[in-house]
Amino acid sequence: MRQSLGLLALYLAIALICVKPLGLYMANVLEARPIWPVRTGARAEGFIYRLCGIDPAAQMSWQRYAVALLVFNALGTLLVYALQRLQYWLPLNPQHFTAVSPESSFNTAVSFVTNTNWQGYAPESTMSYLTQMAGLAVQNFLSAATGIVVAVALIRGLARHSVKAIGNFWADLTRSTLYVLLPIAFVLALALVGQGVIQNLSAYKTVTMLQPVMYQNVTTQTQTLPMGPVASQEAIKELGTNGGGFFNANSAHPYENPTPLSNLLEMLAIILIPASLTYTFGHLVGDTRQGWAVLGAMAILFVALYATCVHYEQLGNPRIAALGVDQAATALQPGGNMEGKEARFGMADSALFVTIATSTSTGAVDSTPDSFTPLGGFVPLFAMMLGEVVFGGVGTGLYSMLVFAIVGVFIAGLMIGRTPEYLGKKIESFEIKTSSIAILVMPFIVLAGTALAVSAAAGQAGVANPGAHGFSEILYAFTSASNNNGSAFAGISANTVFYNTALGLCMWVGRFWPIVAVLAIAGALAQKKRIPVTAGTMPTNGPTFIILLIGTVLLVGALTFVPALALGPIVEHLTLWGG
Repeated sequence: MRQSLGLLALYLAIALICVKPLGLYMANVLEARPIWPVRTGARAEGFIYRLCGIDPAAQMSWQRYAVALLVFNALGTLLVYALQRLQYWLPLNPQHFTAVSPESSFNTAVSFVTNTNWQGYAPESTMSYLTQMAGLAVQNFLSAATGIVVAVALIRGLARHSVKAIGNFWADLTRSTLYVLLPIAFVLALALVGQGVIQNLSAYKTVTMLQPVMYQNVTTQTQTLPMGPVASQEAIKELGTNGGGFFNANSAHPYENPTPLSNLLEMLAIILIPASLTYTFGHLVGDTRQGWAVLGAMAILFVALYATCVHYEQLGNPRIAALGVDQAATALQPGGNMEGKEARFGMADSALFVTIATSTSTGAVDSTPDSFTPLGGFVPLFAMMLGEVVFGGVGTGLYSMLVFAIVGVFIAGLMIGRTPEYLGKKIESFEIKTSSIAILVMPFIVLAGTALAVSAAAGQAGVANPGAHGFSEILYAFTSASNNNGSAFAGISANTVFYNTALGLCMWVGRFWPIVAVLAIAGALAQKKRIPVTAGTMPTNGPTFIILLIGTVLLVGALTFVPALALGPIVEHLTLWGG
């Protein structure tokens, strides 16, 4: 446990040190202030605008902003789909992979455009280098930038008053990509290469093994080692909270994550932008304490989730203990439940990585969540069910938490008999109705999709584990897709027509329905006049507000799922420990 606490303290300390400088930098970039990176990149930025016929100074209403965003992402989906279907005839395909099936191409295209990166296939035996780079890696940048611009649009709605405009989508998208995502991803990719992550365009290598291997009466002495441009995709996959992997084993693969330092860098990259955007928010609304309050609520929830996960993983498996196997920590092994975990990372590190990945919308893992104990696996599932607010995805976490803040101050206003307000803006019926839509669409599609899958023969066919765990696998799949996370309880066979189609639709609705609602809220708030602070104004930058915000997330966002959780991980835990 001491190791777990030390690892958590080190991780949070490094992350918090970066929050203010990066948050301030992003605020300056997104408001186009003349800092040196913006001045240096002005020519490249201007060239992009001229090439695309964009006037970056033109302001958009929320409706125009939403249409531009939806059209841009729809075109991105078509491009990624086309690359997969045509990859056999395109260059940079040294293994001559054939075209991906239509339903898998649809699922993957939607997955990467929506920042989900759910993968129902083995990437190293399915995707060409061109598809990986021009399709998947490009969308890793653009889907992350899409989340950032929506968060910034909502911040502008809170910061501005008596106007109809919330910014320019094309300018926001360009600046987020050019000045934030690209330079940090470039530096991170170089650091990962330095740690041994591969980066090349070579054909796969066939090598002679040191010792022959026999399987089903067949002996082999060679092994094929996959190659590829891994470090560049790994960097933006983590930085943009995308998830997925160049290899099927994801961040447990030594070519993606070879050392403890690369593991730490990847975990830090996941949380770097989501945490720093809270300072961006506070700076742009003129009160940095507002941002620290939101970050405080996120951090408290995160620590609670990690503590729960590592506790139940440390307890180990009682069925294994009954066989006389000692699962206590020793000098030779980290102890606890080591099933599905890399020995080089251990139990505490694996629990931290999976908590980070599912608290954000990353989905990248260095272990197998399906092999966690029932309540250890409950944590990543519950983290997603909170609504992607515990740091959350790039941009997505901030705007989702601000929606909960709006609902929270409304509830508080009802309790004390005052018209609710947040940052000087009255919260009225339109904001509450739209916030309710943004919050409730995710539980609806998760529960409806899970109910359909468990009742349909096509959904049941993908389940290899009967009983409570099989139900958990289905519930996890739809929760992951609808929250644009991308991680999986891997015991389910999801590369079927049913799951590719159903999960693809959940990804699209789960991503863009809340985005449109958030932009509508931003537009409504921007038009409101600012109300002066009075003695009756509820402070939204202190401990009371943090408690209110956490309570709102738990009560409004999570209790919907209690019956489903009782049928899955909770009953599985009782069965395991109760015999």
